Amino acid sequence: MPKHLPLSLLLLRLGIFTVFLFWTLDKFINPDHAAGVMSKFYGMENMGDSIFYVMGAVQLILIILFVVGLFKTWTYGILLLAHAGSTFSTFALYLEPFDNLLFFAAWPMLAACITLFLMRDWDTLTLGKRTVGKTVPLT
Repeated sequence: MPKHLPLSLLLLRLGIFTVFLFWTLDKFINPDHAAGVMSKFYGMENMGDSIFYVMGAVQLILIILFVVGLFKTWTYGILLLAHAGSTFSTFALYLEPFDNLLFFAAWPMLAACITLFLMRDWDTLTLGKRTVGKTVPLT
């Protein structure tokens, strides 16, 4: 295994966690903003604040499991799918790129989510199941 690969994967995980943490906190701190996002990009309107608190609680549990590296296939995969859904649900905004430049930050994060999911067996700086000592080919 390349010497810096585990550290690199940990840094990817921490970066992804940071973004998801603030999206999660937004559901608790500003549920009206979360409602606006759900309405605009997902067509889900008239959702009460309590649904965002429940969504935020579930998401908080998920991202904590993710950041400590537990249940990697599930947690990394769910966050990958969630971010992919978020990225593709805003696709129309990419057609007017200079009016929506910040939305393009979703693409490198999506690449980071995919990379981390594909390389989860080499992400060994976790509290989860270790692969150290196992032969995990890089090819």
